[in-house]
Amino acid sequence: MNADKEVDARGLNCPLPILRAKKALAEMETGQTLRVLATDPGSVKDFQAFARQTGNELMQQGETADKAFEFLLKRK
Repeated sequence: MNADKEVDARGLNCPLPILRAKKALAEMETGQTLRVLATDPGSVKDFQAFARQTGNELMQQGETADKAFEFLLKRK
């Protein structure tokens, strides 16, 4: 799935991937999608909690071929 915007947070530790995603989502319109790449293992739980707390939908999460975590969020 193609995202409307992408944030590359690889190499950044908590809470920076979430903060970068939050900033990007604030600049987006309802229904648009954001792809986030992160290498911090804690980001898996962080993005699940972030989606629950903000109401943005965590549509997909997984790992890329280069072992980064990938998240696809839909702006509420």
